[in-house]
Amino acid sequence: MSGLLFDGTLETFYMVLLASVITALFGVPLGVLLLVTSRGYFWESPNFYRILGTIVNALRSIPFIILMVAIIPFTKMLVGTSIGTTAAIVPLTVSTIPFTGRLIETSLRTVPYGLIEAATSMGATPWQIIRRVLLPEAMPEIIQNFTITVIVIIGSSAMAGTIGGGGLGDLAIRYGYMRFRADMMIATVLILILMVQLVQWIGDMLSRHYDHR
Repeated sequence: MSGLLFDGTLETFYMVLLASVITALFGVPLGVLLLVTSRGYFWESPNFYRILGTIVNALRSIPFIILMVAIIPFTKMLVGTSIGTTAAIVPLTVSTIPFTGRLIETSLRTVPYGLIEAATSMGATPWQIIRRVLLPEAMPEIIQNFTITVIVIIGSSAMAGTIGGGGLGDLAIRYGYMRFRADMMIATVLILILMVQLVQWIGDMLSRHYDHR
C-alpha cells in the first residue's frame, strides 16, 4: 500500500506541476490580453474582446469530466495516447487556461487606472506598462488567484483517475472504491488535503512577500 501511495503521489505531483507551469505560460498572457483589449485600455478592441471572451467563457463552462472525453482525439494527437499521467495533462491545461485567464484579468483590474495614466503621461509604451505597472502592482492578487488554479488542478487531477489518468485519483477508484479498501480511500484523501494545504500556504507566503501596500 505504501508503495502504491508513493507512486500515486509522484504521478499526481508530476501532473499538477507540469499542468500548472503550462497553465501559467498561457493563462497569464491570456488574462493580460483580455484586459488590454477591453473598454478603456490602450489596445481597446470591443469586437476582439467579445469574441475572445465568448471562447473563454465557453471553455470554462464545460465540466472537466466531459472535456476529458471530448478532447481524446486532440490528446492522442499531442501525446500519442489518451491514457496515463502525461495524457491527463492535456485536458487539465485546456480546462484551466481559460479559467486562469479570467482570474488574471480580474487581478489586473485591481490596479488603479491612475497608475496607468501616469505611466502613459511619462511616455511609457504599452509593453512597459504591462511589465512595470500592471503585473508588479497586481502580483499579490495574481499569486492568490493562481493558487486557486493550482488547487483546482489538484482536484481535477484526482478526477482524471476515473478514465485512467493515473495518480491518487486512479488509486482511489481502483483500490479504494472497486476493492472496498477504505484505508486506501482515506489515505488518498488525506494526501490530497495535505497537498492543497501546502499549495495554499506557499501561495499565502508569496502573496505577502510581494504585497508592499
